[in-house]
Amino acid sequence: MKAIAAALLAAAALTIGPLPRVPALAQPAASPSAHDARHDWDFLMGTWRTHYRILRHRLVNSHDWYSCNGTSVIRPFWDGEGNIEDGDFSCPKRYSRSVTLRLYNRATHKWSLWWGSQKLGLVPPPQVGAFDATGAANFDTPDIQEGKHVIVRFRWTHVNGVPHFEQLFSTDHGATWETNWTTDYERVPSTTKGVWNATRERTTTRLTSAVLRRMLSM
Repeated sequence: MKAIAAALLAAAALTIGPLPRVPALAQPAASPSAHDARHDWDFLMGTWRTHYRILRHRLVNSHDWYSCNGTSVIRPFWDGEGNIEDGDFSCPKRYSRSVTLRLYNRATHKWSLWWGSQKLGLVPPPQVGAFDATGAANFDTPDIQEGKHVIVRFRWTHVNGVPHFEQLFSTDHGATWETNWTTDYERVPSTTKGVWNATRERTTTRLTSAVLRRMLSM
């Protein structure tokens, strides 16, 4: 599994750019989960319009938010043990294309989430976590933001099939949290006008091809 994951990340780097250097921090150990979680992301597969709220200034007790809109297409691979989200978002003063790789660990039944953008490449370390019985999930990792040691949390929920995402930071070891990013998903047909990535298979095709080449060389 480690070799396959390494191959996938190498392939993703070919697709969206190199990995930037970030401070290395120890990741919390992932304790085994009780159930087979390979289908936990089924609710997210497909084509979506995305609606973002982003906190303008983080970790300064700000309440100044702005809104962005975009599109996302999520496709599975490895029979559900991985998926890739190919997305973009347009804000008042910027436009960005992004990607999220989600990889399942059979040993721990947990997921590792790797986020990146066309500008930054994949941004380590990954978020690690699992869904609970209510359909909610927290994926955590330590990092440094604005010069401060933080825990970064990706929180996923879905009510009646509608996905909702939040990014939160904690500077006090999880005692309190600041939400700085939210995303709401609106499912649309793949033929919807303006969903540029709905029929674009280039990212997934290049990724799969590079993974196979790397695996065959091991």
